Amino acid sequence: MKILCVADHVDPLVYTPTVKERFKDVDLVLSAGDLPMEYLGFLSATLNRPILFVFGNHNLKTLTLFNRKMSLYSSIDQFDPELQNTFGATYTGWKITRIKGLLIAGLGGSMRYNEGENQYTDFQMYLKVLKLIPGLLWNRIRYGRYLDILLTHAAPFGIHDQPDQCHRGFKAFLWFMRVFKPKYLIHGHIHLYDINTQRRDRYYQTDVVNAYDHCVIEIEVKDV
Repeated sequence: MKILCVADHVDPLVYTPTVKERFKDVDLVLSAGDLPMEYLGFLSATLNRPILFVFGNHNLKTLTLFNRKMSLYSSIDQFDPELQNTFGATYTGWKITRIKGLLIAGLGGSMRYNEGENQYTDFQMYLKVLKLIPGLLWNRIRYGRYLDILLTHAAPFGIHDQPDQCHRGFKAFLWFMRVFKPKYLIHGHIHLYDINTQRRDRYYQTDVVNAYDHCVIEIEVKDV
């Protein structure tokens, strides 16, 4: 399966009438945050593919709309317009979503650096991870694995992150990868201004990918 990953910047290579042809073989779109909802609406309308997203620390005007009480686990086995919101995208923040045979969890937000919305200390992020554990254990029992993709906004601590408080990564993500072994951790938040900057790294059994602007990943979907 091919997945288009986007984050942080409205990419002119994506926000174009030719996007349908350029990404015609993409099966799913993942947004790692800091993008206007209208951009996700454009991708939904143009590509006609399911979109999962988390919020970052910017573009938060609809955050309260999506952070209403919801199930910590949902299953979207096929694209169903009735399951989408008005922007054509499905919020997977703080929950696990099963879609097209993939198990995807979302942990949005950034490290706390002021009193803004959707910012957390490392301890608070550990607490967010703990709430996912029942669903992860159920996945292990039902599907033989905990998770395929962890979708975040911030980077893991020491991987792609930066030393300032705002862009420092979460140690909670390192623990998550060691214990639950997702194939991918897809994040945003760290802008890539140099084409030679490392976008992908490996941590234990997980490929860590910075989705800034856009990138395409491929993942094998297991029979479930």
